[in-house]
Amino acid sequence: MIFGIDDMKRLYVDLEKCNSCKDCKVCCEYFYHPQNNGITSLREYATFATLCRHCEDAPCVKACYHDALERASDGHLKRYKMRCTSCKSCTLACPFGVIFQEFIPYLDSKCDYCLGKQGKIPLCVSKCPEHAIEVKEVQEDIAQNIYFVGDYLAVRTIKWSKDDVQPKKNK
Repeated sequence: MIFGIDDMKRLYVDLEKCNSCKDCKVCCEYFYHPQNNGITSLREYATFATLCRHCEDAPCVKACYHDALERASDGHLKRYKMRCTSCKSCTLACPFGVIFQEFIPYLDSKCDYCLGKQGKIPLCVSKCPEHAIEVKEVQEDIAQNIYFVGDYLAVRTIKWSKDDVQPKKNK
């Protein structure tokens, strides 16, 4: 295994760099859908875990008439890709603009972290022009905005929290 819990190496995605590209140029070796880009599903997963406001009434979930979005047991949004028709109603319903339209493609693959490719650097790491994706030993560090999302992914982004101090409005 290249990375994982055993050796503390994880796929590390810097969302600040990753979201700067207009069109993603990253290549992916995902076996089942080679025409797709696994980084899209990673960005969706990371964004739902770190940037989503986790609204109590979740307008995005209510807007999805195919029941493709739901709140997972950990509180994060989960999209059922086999139910999703890419109608984009969730992107329009999100009051914070966190669900990006490019995250909700009709034909989508899921990143498998190249776990079966022992000793080989994933193609997404070597082909990312912004060097936003790496495989490295990393520790979760809130001061550096590095968060673990699941077992194999570390994300660098400014995470939204309900505890964040909101600026006071001038009256």
